Amino acid sequence: MISRVDCKGEKMSKLDLIATATFGLEAVVKREVERLGYRVTDSRDARITYTADERGVVRSNLWLRCADRVYIKMAEFEALSFEDLFQNCAAVPWEEWIPPDGKFTVSGNSVKSDLHSVPDCQAIIKKAMVKRLQQTYEQEWFPETGPLFPIRFSILKNQVTVMMDTSGTGLHKRGYRVRDVEAPIKETLASALVQLSFFRPDRLMVDPMCGSGTLAIEAAMLGRNIAPGLSRTFAAQDWPAIPAELWKEEKKAAFEAIDHDTPLQILACDRDKHAVEATRANALEAGVDDCIDCKIAPLHRFVAEKPYGVLITNPPYGQRIGQQKELNDIYRFLSGFLRENPTWSLFLITADPSFEGRFGRPADRRRKLYNGRIRTNYYQYYGLRPPQKA
Repeated sequence: MISRVDCKGEKMSKLDLIATATFGLEAVVKREVERLGYRVTDSRDARITYTADERGVVRSNLWLRCADRVYIKMAEFEALSFEDLFQNCAAVPWEEWIPPDGKFTVSGNSVKSDLHSVPDCQAIIKKAMVKRLQQTYEQEWFPETGPLFPIRFSILKNQVTVMMDTSGTGLHKRGYRVRDVEAPIKETLASALVQLSFFRPDRLMVDPMCGSGTLAIEAAMLGRNIAPGLSRTFAAQDWPAIPAELWKEEKKAAFEAIDHDTPLQILACDRDKHAVEATRANALEAGVDDCIDCKIAPLHRFVAEKPYGVLITNPPYGQRIGQQKELNDIYRFLSGFLRENPTWSLFLITADPSFEGRFGRPADRRRKLYNGRIRTNYYQYYGLRPPQKA
């Protein structure tokens, strides 16, 4: 680490951070990192690498809506043998982060590399860390009863990246999901779908098949400028190298940044009353129940009450027997709705490869994304633009 002093006179370190993301969302996460004020140095293979400091670790975990986790890059090197792996990991200054009682776990993956045995790599990296810490702290045994330091390695074509996970639980775990339905969409992906749409606080946003309400809640949190990590904890909160005061300051700043005044127009509907009840409970937990109108209503009863609305939805993927007719009905209604309401825009994610043909027209834009391990497309149909305000 390279030490420096920030604007508040605190001694800080120059760090290389890595925000991981679902394949296809690299550009979205990159924009989020840049909006936080950090310089991106690399963006590829579901990773966004950028330069920050300890305060950047805190801000990234609190504010990144679409990233999966935030890591500190500890080392990067080529390893053709287990000896290379051991020596390079033993050279990392682990003592700058891990105290004598720190608990450290090692996990990772290896792809197209000479070191293809992941269990052996885990054991060697752990052994190298122990040796380094033994020499530093002059003790043979470590109790590992203190804070957790999850270590993650990735080996691709003999190039090794060793990282420390600052997030702990994945960032999609916002903490507001108290009620669930079958096959919910991840919060991080839902936020990305909203950001890739035409949603704005002054436009009506509707999810007519809302499930547990994730899309509507993420839109409301975005519109209210609520930091997605404000109601949860992170692994790095217990690390001595990141002052507890930084977490207090950044959480206070995040609370003060919430926009309570801008009116939002968000409607969440579902034919299943249990889904609507789950949406209401989750919205209440997220603190956005006042700006989401929840209704029990089947899709075919939806009527556009005002122009220039935005439909964002995650319908069933048709992977079960008997769902094809239901999907055809959904596609037929949405296609007819857009014809009758040319000012409205539709943003729909599905794994159905026949969607455009069954919908009746090609999308204005499509984006390949992954919903968990399911390959999907995000189809975007653009309505007429609202008139510019004088």
